[in-house]
Amino acid sequence: MERFGWLDAFLLAFPGAERDFKAEWQWMRYQVGGRLFAALLHPGMQYDPIYAGRDLLTLKCDPMEAEFLRAQHPEILPGFYTDKRCWISVDLNGGLPNELIWQLCAQSYRLVFEKLTKRRREEILQSAGDLQHPAQ
Repeated sequence: MERFGWLDAFLLAFPGAERDFKAEWQWMRYQVGGRLFAALLHPGMQYDPIYAGRDLLTLKCDPMEAEFLRAQHPEILPGFYTDKRCWISVDLNGGLPNELIWQLCAQSYRLVFEKLTKRRREEILQSAGDLQHPAQ
């Protein structure tokens, strides 16, 4: 997953974004306010063939938009090991334009950030110096 450094930098640029590695899952997780908004992963061959062996980016997504995106782009799959109604997994080797990936990342961050308490959102923005992410 090291070859996705451009994506790692983009995800960490969101205010309050933090990264950790969940060893037992082999997931690089991106969180804001302690809540997951993105994960980079590479499921092994023991998993469903639509996921096995792929470099995936899992993101939160509006349920209706998730359905639409999956119908329009074969690279967008139901979320791996998440609630498939409101999470998607993007096959990073599938040729999806980076601009769309960045847009989906920004949307995922926004969906999770907006569910935080008002106080927590204000704390994050204040500690980030009220910086805005380039995608917003």
